[in-house]
Amino acid sequence: MNIVLVVVIVVNIIIALLFSLGAAPILVWIERRVAGFIQDRLGPNRCNIGGIRLGGLIQSFADMLKLVFKEDFRAGAIKEKLVFVIAPVIVFASAFLSYMVMPFADNLKIGSQTFVMQGLPIDLGVLWFLAFAGLSVYGIILGGWASNNKYSLLGSIRAGAQVISYEASMTLALISLLITYGSINLVDIVNFQGKLLFGFIPAWGIFMQPLAAIIFIITSFAEANRTPFDIAEGESEIVGGYHTEYSAMKFGLFFVGEYVAMSASSALIVTLFFGGYNLPWLGTDTLKENFSIVMWAILIILPILSFMFGRWILKNNIWPKAGDKRNSESKWLIRALLLINIVVIVVLGYFLLAGIGATTTNIAVAIIQIATFAIKLLLMNFVFVWVRWTLPRFRYDQLQNLGWKILLPLSIANIFVTALVVVGFGV
Repeated sequence: MNIVLVVVIVVNIIIALLFSLGAAPILVWIERRVAGFIQDRLGPNRCNIGGIRLGGLIQSFADMLKLVFKEDFRAGAIKEKLVFVIAPVIVFASAFLSYMVMPFADNLKIGSQTFVMQGLPIDLGVLWFLAFAGLSVYGIILGGWASNNKYSLLGSIRAGAQVISYEASMTLALISLLITYGSINLVDIVNFQGKLLFGFIPAWGIFMQPLAAIIFIITSFAEANRTPFDIAEGESEIVGGYHTEYSAMKFGLFFVGEYVAMSASSALIVTLFFGGYNLPWLGTDTLKENFSIVMWAILIILPILSFMFGRWILKNNIWPKAGDKRNSESKWLIRALLLINIVVIVVLGYFLLAGIGATTTNIAVAIIQIATFAIKLLLMNFVFVWVRWTLPRFRYDQLQNLGWKILLPLSIANIFVTALVVVGFGV
């Protein structure tokens, strides 16, 4: 096998793992930090390894280790033990596999070869996501049923009813979007969004299909069982819902699966509605044609942003107690940022002075697009967390009314309007 092909495949898989499974502890940390900020408290900042806290990130890894080594208690009333064990695996695997088709850069051309920048380079795109995102509810239903617990069973029934209610609206919202783009391939959809409307508006899905975007984002919250649509595990009503009887890593798979599903939903929202890996007004071709200008812009903007971030750290992360190790950690972070800036500036400066070949340009553009996708993904995940700690949980009747009486009619009407515009104007 071609060595370049092997390297690109390995890199794609590693990036997909980092953006999905590897992001779970980061997302847990963000969840706690944002919750602390909204509730006017500190959030995690005590757990450490040799005094190193990483701003509270060590707490996430400590919790993961706790789940790995915790006793796996299983109540004697559980009858279907095999189904009980398999259920969390289904939830986790479905969430993870739904992520693998997300494109994090445009097709990479090295020499005469072209490589698709996806963990799983297939053309099913949106259909693959819908298939596996819908499959995850089977794990929830099976886990609740096999637990032989009335609260778990009630939670699994709620989850099934919620998925039926919201997947219909999600799929119909996608249909209007696919009519607009004319493809189910996610790379084609993102490249379409690299164009401009009226010469100055990015052709992002949020501008071309705003109603579909609103419907899809709302239903994505329901698909990922995130607040305000977390009635399947509503602890104030049914203890813990479908995972009441689970402990140790079986519960851990449910827990991590939720964050992987949240990240997958965020990735699809970014891909469909916010330009994916494209920078505003800078599609792949435009980025390559003006690459020297882009590199000079990075050389100027990166030190400024790093300086502003360093000032923020000094202002908000320096503790008043003398000798506090967290102060030393903040200062080391500023020094690391300075070192990274120097390395990036030296590398970019070398390329600008020595000249850039076609292959080097293509690889550099792919790296910029991966970074762009990562930033957009992080911001969308922040929205998921922000909503969770802002809105209360919906009642069951409110949830069903929203799904069937509001979102479903709107998504059907949006299909008709989109079809009329496409046929009438020939766009």
